[in-house]
Amino acid sequence: MDHVALLRGVNVGTAKRVAMTDLRRVAADLGFEHPETLLNSGNLVFGAPAVLGPDDAAGLRGAIAGATGVDADLVLLDADRFGRLAAANPLRDDGHEGREGREPKLLSVAFAEVPGALDGVAPPDVDLGDEELVVSPDAVYQWLPAGVLASRVPAAWWRGLPTPVTARNDATVRKLEALLARRTA
Repeated sequence: MDHVALLRGVNVGTAKRVAMTDLRRVAADLGFEHPETLLNSGNLVFGAPAVLGPDDAAGLRGAIAGATGVDADLVLLDADRFGRLAAANPLRDDGHEGREGREPKLLSVAFAEVPGALDGVAPPDVDLGDEELVVSPDAVYQWLPAGVLASRVPAAWWRGLPTPVTARNDATVRKLEALLARRTA
């Protein structure tokens, strides 16, 4: 059973620097199978004999902190859950009128650490301009035509969510989907 671990805030600027070789080594040392990383932003894919849970995520986080000195939040998803959340993205340019030509790097998916924890969460009550935001029980999907740094969503809204989330742009999500597909082929 493949899993995806998404570390939050690593290798952004000069803080929280983590070598991807260290991530792979930590996963291998924990007994996870065929660990691979994607890009340099804390995307770790590995196999395990069964679906992993919160205790496994905490163990992985602790092992990474012990090996690298960096304690970073992480979201751990089994490959099926990751695939379902990626495919469920209502803002993707998948032939929908008005969404043609959307650049995947301007579309964000924030994956919830705790499944179902975002159920009933309302989008922020602010003028989003051209931005779009959809909250599902397990993810927040966001179209950011002016880029993530120009987002109108208040930081306080993100901090007020009932569970931590870790975001990736859709270009990275699609690369992770391809990596998972290759691993199961």
